[in-house]
Amino acid sequence: MTGRERNFERYAWIVLGWNVLVVLWGALVRATGSGAGCGSHWPLCNGEVIPPSPTAQTVIEFTHRLTSGLALAVIALLVVWSRKLFPKDHAARKWAWASLVFIVVEALLGAGLVLLAYVEKNASAGRAVYLCAHLTNTLLLLASIAGAAWMARGGAWRWGGVPTVLKVALGASLLASLTGAIAALGDTVFPATSMIEGVRQEFHADAPALLRLRLLHPLVAVLAGFMVLAAAFMSAGGRVRTAIILLTMSQLAAGAVNVVLLAPVWMQIVHLALAVGIWLTLVVGSLDAPPLVGDEQAPAGARRPAIHR
Repeated sequence: MTGRERNFERYAWIVLGWNVLVVLWGALVRATGSGAGCGSHWPLCNGEVIPPSPTAQTVIEFTHRLTSGLALAVIALLVVWSRKLFPKDHAARKWAWASLVFIVVEALLGAGLVLLAYVEKNASAGRAVYLCAHLTNTLLLLASIAGAAWMARGGAWRWGGVPTVLKVALGASLLASLTGAIAALGDTVFPATSMIEGVRQEFHADAPALLRLRLLHPLVAVLAGFMVLAAAFMSAGGRVRTAIILLTMSQLAAGAVNVVLLAPVWMQIVHLALAVGIWLTLVVGSLDAPPLVGDEQAPAGARRPAIHR
């Protein structure tokens, strides 16, 4: 690995870290009901480039737009750099291009939230489905950036070469995250004053679908946790295994705390951060999976060092 490739890898990890922060800030926007902080305007904020006399909600939403715009710029630079540094068929270059596609879709989905009024107390089924699509794209975006960073080391990777148990764990992690997004939306739109009140809300005969769906998340999260832990013990080792185990156990504990504390904003952010950490660790584990038999003829310089050996 040359110094230029190492610098690209470092930059890609920094880009990933920035995008994770943008994602967490986006959760703050939703949890604080600040999605309408710029009114129904996009890309302008309340009809202005820089809103005068902004409220707290406006500051939160406007900050998210600024950080998202910077995320698009740094990913565009990632693509340009990959084109200059790697040959056309290099995996790092492909992952960088994928991240650009996903960040553009991310921007469009973010605009849609505002233009479709899927903000504040909107409890429609359309908003729940939209948020699930948004989160799926977000996780794929983060995975793509991680792929660009990891593949800068060189290596042959195929989805078919990833152990089945890791594929199942990735799917379970995604499903847990999606049900978590729905549960978090329910906590935002229908906040409870106590655990008993929350249970009454969910089991009331006239409870909206969003509240009933909130009941799914704890069950899905626990099952997903077992699947992820199984993947850690069966298909990972060293630092990857340790990271998956620690993050998963912390996430299960955080989920319980989140319920007991009635989902305060700060705990929702921590909960999401752990979910993102689990997802990215599983992604790195799948990228580090041994190549297919047909890939064994790849040049020695194209092999990536295994991090779990």
